Amino acid sequence: MTQIHRFLACATAFFLVVAGPGSAQDTPRVVTVNYPLQYFAERLLGDDAEVVFPVPADVDPSFWRPGVSDISMIQAADLILLNGAGFATWIDRVSLPRSRLVNTSDGFSDQFIVTESITHSHGDGGEHSHEGLASYTWLDPVLAAAQAEAVADAIVARGLAGEQDVRDRLNALQAELSTLDAEAESLLSRSGETGFIATHPRYQYFARRYGLSVSSLEWEAGRDPDGAGLEELRQRVGDTGAGVLIWEAEPSADAVRAAGEIGVESAVFETMAHRPAEGDFLDAFRAALSNIRQAEGVSAGN
Repeated sequence: MTQIHRFLACATAFFLVVAGPGSAQDTPRVVTVNYPLQYFAERLLGDDAEVVFPVPADVDPSFWRPGVSDISMIQAADLILLNGAGFATWIDRVSLPRSRLVNTSDGFSDQFIVTESITHSHGDGGEHSHEGLASYTWLDPVLAAAQAEAVADAIVARGLAGEQDVRDRLNALQAELSTLDAEAESLLSRSGETGFIATHPRYQYFARRYGLSVSSLEWEAGRDPDGAGLEELRQRVGDTGAGVLIWEAEPSADAVRAAGEIGVESAVFETMAHRPAEGDFLDAFRAALSNIRQAEGVSAGN
């Protein structure tokens, strides 16, 4: 073997050790700003790309602040899926490649819900305001289906997966979302007569889709309300006649008991900004519907 042949052989071996066959560099990467978009992308891509939702489980994705390594990873992604409607405020403070950004709610921006100005804090996230737009668009399955289609279009446009495969998967996903919507309409057909209070302003699109009256508090997820919070709930019940309190996270037994003493039944509706504790997007949505229906039944019997 000549010297140059030995050099080429060593160089080839070194490359195989460093890069490895089928290395992660050869796999397209898609980054999303919330779990619903991750779920849609995973359903549409199958095994053709890696889908990353980088926000830690104990941080609100709406107000997450990415670190330097997070930003580098996101900037290098082949596709960055945004929710729009003001969700994920960090995107306005980070330089991102425009050619790889897709706002999945652009197609229905005329349906955004304008919210009131309410300023408060989320743990270490500092003070922020809900002024502007309601951003949990995916809690309306019809809008969720439109976002899934925007994800599919972005995947196809960038050649991240075969077009026919993506379209077939999209048809299946949208059919499941349509079925979910029909189930919700049937289950909530009489809920317009029930007053609801939510522990946090997340459910505007859900309420509009199914004709529900939902008044929102500003309680922190995972924390029991203090005396002032319970007094506010008491006043809100008196003002609205609501019979069901919707929690975005599982409350403690003491909190449920305190709410019951005020006159409202509790129902947990995970907002799915993060991956649900159990199951997937569709499973969590159905569980929430069941929780609401059960709470309504108890409330009506009181």
